[in-house]
Amino acid sequence: MQLMHAPVHAKVGSRQVFAIAGPAMVANLTTPLIGVVSTTAIGRLDDAALLGGVAMASVIFDCLFWLFGFLRMSTLAFTAQALGAGETREQTVILVRGFIVAGLIGAALIALQLPLAGALFDLMGGSAGVTRAAKTYFMIRIWSSPFAFANYVILGWLVGQARANPALALQVVINLINMAATILLVLVYDTGIAGAAIAALLSEGIGFVLGVIVCRRYAHGGFAVARATLFDREKLMRLLAVNSDIMIRTAALITVFLFFTAKGARAGDVTLAANSVLNNFLLVSAFFLDGLANAAQQLCGRTFGARDARGFADSTRLVLLWGLGFALIVSALFALFGPNLINFMTASADVRRAAREFLIFIVLAPVPGVFAFGFDGIYVGATWAREMRNLMLVSLAIFAAVWWALQSYGNTGLWCALIAFYVARGGLQGARYPALYRATFLSSPSPRLRGEGRDEGELPRGQ
Repeated sequence: MQLMHAPVHAKVGSRQVFAIAGPAMVANLTTPLIGVVSTTAIGRLDDAALLGGVAMASVIFDCLFWLFGFLRMSTLAFTAQALGAGETREQTVILVRGFIVAGLIGAALIALQLPLAGALFDLMGGSAGVTRAAKTYFMIRIWSSPFAFANYVILGWLVGQARANPALALQVVINLINMAATILLVLVYDTGIAGAAIAALLSEGIGFVLGVIVCRRYAHGGFAVARATLFDREKLMRLLAVNSDIMIRTAALITVFLFFTAKGARAGDVTLAANSVLNNFLLVSAFFLDGLANAAQQLCGRTFGARDARGFADSTRLVLLWGLGFALIVSALFALFGPNLINFMTASADVRRAAREFLIFIVLAPVPGVFAFGFDGIYVGATWAREMRNLMLVSLAIFAAVWWALQSYGNTGLWCALIAFYVARGGLQGARYPALYRATFLSSPSPRLRGEGRDEGELPRGQ
């Protein structure tokens, strides 16, 4: 296909990468604190059923909301592309369109809450007390869905414009309100598990209001959008295609981690606890890699929109190189301090021994994780969503095949399958990347698309 070329090549450097990745990493670090505060507050009520209920419901919402993470990713990608193409008004249209989709999905979940709760809690199979507590939490927090999804859109829109600092501030405020409200409602006003759910609802609602105020500042011409522009059929179909592809990709990803957790649980309490401890290590490495994936989404989306082949290639190279550097450091830290961290996280001698046995997989995981996370960001930025979906499904099949072949090795085989999944995700996308890059950029006769006639300039830093 023929692509219009940009008049200026924008130089992409490490400063631009970390202007986006840095705030995303900091915001990611605040997110686990919500779980810590909720668990601690409910735990102080000295009721195991309540603690189990909030844990079960939190897992359900993590997966449910994760499934609709395409709202953030597609908004980020389309906004960055519009920014690169110089389509100022289109950026606001993308935001309003995203709000509509978020509202519709949230309303659908609220309307379906009863059958949804029944199906999900039957699947989880908790005790009667745990399920009762979890349903109480679920029926309240489900009302936060439209706000939570709209906040995905807001965060994606701000990062897509390279305004990473306002996005960071909003995410931190949402998390802090959640934690403060949980402490106040649960421990001071003694509202129990309902208080934890109300805290989540309040934080998402207040975050949405603040987010709209922030977005209003950056929306050129305000939020008023012509109906014909908003419901442009071609753009709506493209949005639907990209969102559905990313949703299928995310569902495959969730399947892997739910399967991993379920198989670990069936292996016994010690194995489940050991895997849980080690999964926290994976979460730490994901903080850094996901921040760089955010940078890839914005920079690749912007250079894609500008039809800047060299800028796109520079963005890809820098994100992967910095990711590899972080991964090697994290792997070295896990190898050196992993045993001590395991001892700190659990007092059980059996769990400590089991976790140390599988620590090698945590040491190995960050390096293939670089390419899995990095290429995810690159593919999202370029809206190569169909290819990302297909390659994720192949990776899921590889995960299943490796587990099936090694299932006789128990938890070792399970961890091998997870590492193989990481390798497959990054490896397959890396192998496909050159062909997609050529088809996207080099089919154009414009010399600038091939990186020639380079004009010096810089992408602005996050504001």
